[in-house]
Amino acid sequence: METYISLLRGINVGGNRVLRMNDLRQLFFDLGFTDCQTYIQSGNVVFRYQKANPEELESRISQKILEMFNLQVPVIVKGESELTSIAASNPFILEIPENTAQLHVTLLSANPDPDKFDKIKNENFHPVQYRLLGSAIYLFCPDGYSKSKLTNGFLENKLGLKATTRNWRTITELIRMAEKIPTL
Repeated sequence: METYISLLRGINVGGNRVLRMNDLRQLFFDLGFTDCQTYIQSGNVVFRYQKANPEELESRISQKILEMFNLQVPVIVKGESELTSIAASNPFILEIPENTAQLHVTLLSANPDPDKFDKIKNENFHPVQYRLLGSAIYLFCPDGYSKSKLTNGFLENKLGLKATTRNWRTITELIRMAEKIPTL
């Protein structure tokens, strides 16, 4: 069995696209996943399942949400080791360790096309600093993420990929939760 982290984008924001976490957790159990745990109301689920392609899991979860709740929700699934590696690679932890409240990570559904990402580099996002490593864009947002122009929608439009962003506290808590699930 493998441990996965599923991140849904755009639910329970401003009272829109409401999906209760108890219902979401039950949906995951209905899909045959085990040890399903949710974290906060933004659609984070830690679960266990046999070794599988994360893209297939994303598709299954997204389809089941559509069937059960009539909501089209982008879903990104990362394995525990991949999310742990993403967290360990955050360049801002070493550069700006005292400001973790301003750190965010945008998780992409795949590594972006370098030519598409190069076009983003020509734009000014000051004071936001960002770095791309693989399928993660690390953000340091000194004025808060809500004021950043590097939104999920912007990145999805420019890169042609799914994107969802979590603050540093959420990323580290999801990893902690995944590590606590007993392995068999």
